[in-house]
Amino acid sequence: MAITAFPEQFRWGAATAAHQYEGFTKNQWSRWEAQGHIKSGDSSGAACNWWNIAEEDFQRAKDLHLNALRISLEWSRIEPIQGQWDDAALRRYRSMLEALRNLQIEPLVTLHHFTHPIWFEDMGGFLSPKATEYFERYVTKAVETLGDLCDFWITMNEPNVYAVFGYLIGDFPPGRQGDIRSTLLAQAGMARAHAAAYRAIHRIQPSAKVSWAQHINIFDPANQSSPLDRWSSRQQDLSFNGFFLRAIETGSAEWYIRPFVGDMSMVKQTADYIGLNIYARNTVRFNLSSAGELFGKRETPAGAPLGDPGISANYGEIYPQGILRAAQRVARFRLPIYITENGVADRADRLRPWVIAQAVCAMHDALEEGIDLRGYYHWSLVDNFEWAEGWTMRFGLYALDTETQGRTLRPSGELYAEIARMNGYDEKIHGIARHKM
Repeated sequence: MAITAFPEQFRWGAATAAHQYEGFTKNQWSRWEAQGHIKSGDSSGAACNWWNIAEEDFQRAKDLHLNALRISLEWSRIEPIQGQWDDAALRRYRSMLEALRNLQIEPLVTLHHFTHPIWFEDMGGFLSPKATEYFERYVTKAVETLGDLCDFWITMNEPNVYAVFGYLIGDFPPGRQGDIRSTLLAQAGMARAHAAAYRAIHRIQPSAKVSWAQHINIFDPANQSSPLDRWSSRQQDLSFNGFFLRAIETGSAEWYIRPFVGDMSMVKQTADYIGLNIYARNTVRFNLSSAGELFGKRETPAGAPLGDPGISANYGEIYPQGILRAAQRVARFRLPIYITENGVADRADRLRPWVIAQAVCAMHDALEEGIDLRGYYHWSLVDNFEWAEGWTMRFGLYALDTETQGRTLRPSGELYAEIARMNGYDEKIHGIARHKM
């Protein structure tokens, strides 16, 4: 069959995160779990046992023909006590990076993926006036120690999700609800910490590639012809997706929140590429009773493809087509773009093959438009502990038996391996994408 090829050196990868993979962490999320906040009642326990056997999964990634893997560092392992570094933890991360390099898999390393030391949380996390100083110090130590093995960095994963779920919804620590002011301040604190980390990394590694990973949720008006629905969907988009994008582009916030968040000028142009995490779409209908959500009620279109549900949340329409729309949105930055997460919770693997095929076709469409898209990191390599949802949501190309730590490759993993091997797709994969779910 004819193959629709991707550019040479395109990154075919998978994405992971330390807390969800390593096991037995001691961060603010570990305490949150011990306090009984995991909706399923599950325990992360050994997670995927990466602290002991990560290299076995690295080989599995190689067996899938992947040439890239996104991992993260656990700050609470590296600096468990304020100002005290754990050299054994840094040596373990060195051994992980060395193993990836030996397999010719390029590491993309995230420095903050939702977790940090308990001492940092207790001082206020990114609301603290000391947050930038302490985050920059940790990043400097990590990059000085590991930089000979990695020059491709994400400072922050999904600061909008961290802030909204921690201070507005309450599913993430510190578990506040309806605290709009702290939601804004947390994102502003993370933006300033990101900017400081960006400059610190470039002082150590002038040629490093540094950015953040931006979660983009697609918001469309429920009724395209309704001015009120269009206005509501626009407000939801700006409030959830817009903060970091605007700060990076302009060094400022929207005019109506500038008095709350302070000076953002240092954030301007602190990105060497754009990382996009894309999963879902919601339609938005104007609703006067939804003042807390900017008068927009989020809906999921009837018949839309849905992943396995969370315990108490509907995560929206699974929408890999949004990759093209998100890439078009950030093309104005004139920076390389990477899809740093995309996937679906799908224990039975009923939807994931379609998601992967759709994502690949959407990325090729972006390339055809001249968008500088350079890689795709599927979430996730192995079933992971999914934050407040516990083990109920399964994202892996490999299924995980949490009792035995056994791995079983799903059919979607075989499909993804075929795409990575070809560095493209053929008519069979295009046919899967065309199939209406």
